[in-house]
Amino acid sequence: MNTLNRRSVLLAGLGAAGAGLLTACSGDGQGSARPAPTLLSPSGPAVAATEKKRRHSGREHRVRLTAAAGTVDLGAGKAVRTWSFDGALPGKEIRLTAGDTLVADLANHLPQSTSVHWHGLALRNDMDGVPPVTQRAVAAGGSFTYRFVAETPGTYWFHPHVGVQLDRGLYGPLIVEDPHEPLRYDDEWVVVLDDWLDGVTGTPDQALASLQRGMDHGSSSHGGNGKTGAHGGMAGMAGMEDMQVMARMPGMDMDAGTGMGAGGGTGAGMDDPFMLMGATSPLLGGDAGDVRYPHYLINGRVPAAPATYQGKPGRKLRLRIINAGGDTAFRVALGGHRLTLTHADGYPLTHEPADALLIGPGERYDALVTLGDGVFPLVALAEGKGAAGLALVRTGSGRAPSAAVRPEELNGRIPTASALRPAEGVRLKARQPDVTHRIKLTGGMAKYDWALNGRRFDMNDADAHPFTVEGGQRVRLEFVNSTDMWHPMHLHGHTYQLGANGPRKDTVVVLPGATVACDFDADNPGQWLIHCHNAYHGESGMMGLLAYRTA
Repeated sequence: MNTLNRRSVLLAGLGAAGAGLLTACSGDGQGSARPAPTLLSPSGPAVAATEKKRRHSGREHRVRLTAAAGTVDLGAGKAVRTWSFDGALPGKEIRLTAGDTLVADLANHLPQSTSVHWHGLALRNDMDGVPPVTQRAVAAGGSFTYRFVAETPGTYWFHPHVGVQLDRGLYGPLIVEDPHEPLRYDDEWVVVLDDWLDGVTGTPDQALASLQRGMDHGSSSHGGNGKTGAHGGMAGMAGMEDMQVMARMPGMDMDAGTGMGAGGGTGAGMDDPFMLMGATSPLLGGDAGDVRYPHYLINGRVPAAPATYQGKPGRKLRLRIINAGGDTAFRVALGGHRLTLTHADGYPLTHEPADALLIGPGERYDALVTLGDGVFPLVALAEGKGAAGLALVRTGSGRAPSAAVRPEELNGRIPTASALRPAEGVRLKARQPDVTHRIKLTGGMAKYDWALNGRRFDMNDADAHPFTVEGGQRVRLEFVNSTDMWHPMHLHGHTYQLGANGPRKDTVVVLPGATVACDFDADNPGQWLIHCHNAYHGESGMMGLLAYRTA
């Protein structure tokens, strides 16, 4: 069979046992050639059996999502044409209780096909929303109903998995409540961060085309970034453990040195409306990002017209913070307050105090804060890019701070992901891995040839070189970053543990030169993507397929 026919046959078997159809030759995901394994179908009996075992409340929660082009208001007179769900930015929050079945009816009124991916959830594979791997794309004018049990409480979100549609307005929060919630708090606020260009300087597709034209300044395409001045002397520091130290260095301003305004940049490429130059961050190991954004948003609003949370002094507020950005890590702080981190990517932590947190695309953090009396800035600094998003917390009288406010907490204690610890009962049982996949992150800005193990991913040939596992195995993924840029690596359908004692997460920032080991139990059969959640890196090839094979 040729590639397209092989994938088409698989999709034709959705809802049936199509596991025996993938029999062409391929590699094992690590470069050696051998007969391809027989992969489990995304909708085969193993997937259905696993879904049946999930804890089910017996309730259904039905929502309708209409994806359409239209105008959204970012505030301060900035109305933009974009694509969104039901004309809202972010999309309307979906909230249900663990064990409920989510029934989401998607109507596609866009001019091209789309899908919905339920980011972070361990759900049945054929509802994961990744065309053409787990479903056919929902054609323009078409519809599709997603139905699955949302078993695990936490902070999640939803977005398309077609091209760079994520970097438009097609996203929204998904909150799965714990019916036995152990946290004690009075109020809750969902905070969605985003970097924004659509309808202002062009479209994400135009930005991708600009980046993929490349800009070779004589640097190596594998490891060399090709962006003048992109790397400072601190880029070689060992890893994210250094963040706390750097943030507390006397006189250290972690936002200094860029000289940039909103979406700014310096040096070559300034005539390109999409390419960001000169953005650096020690927290990110050097290069802070590829894409120039004119706006940074909190809950769909620009800093000149900030979203506002109205609360009362002395009350304990739970923040659920989601980074829906395409290319930006945000450093987040609430002026005049200290945070207590309680969850990472939906999973409970041993509580950790923090002045600020660093959150990459796709990541989520929950935090508790006891509110003071007054008006306080919630600032999401676009790390290394010299601009920020702003929202307000108002609990009393007072004057709102200016859009340029930078609370001192931004330069305080920033716990690293690897320094966090899982709560009791969340840590994986100690066990040696049955299989280890060493995944080298390769490529560079010069040729925009981002890849895994030097192989750029082809969504229509996804099963050609899978990373294979078997049900019941303890699996280790070793992400080895050989590039000059940080990458937020996301695994679908599972939550891994960072190292032997780290938190449970589904998205982890891997710094330049770093190796991060992530362990998980292979307990959710099917075919799942592993990819960089920088929308432009992933779409350019930094993806792979983790596939369960038949025993």
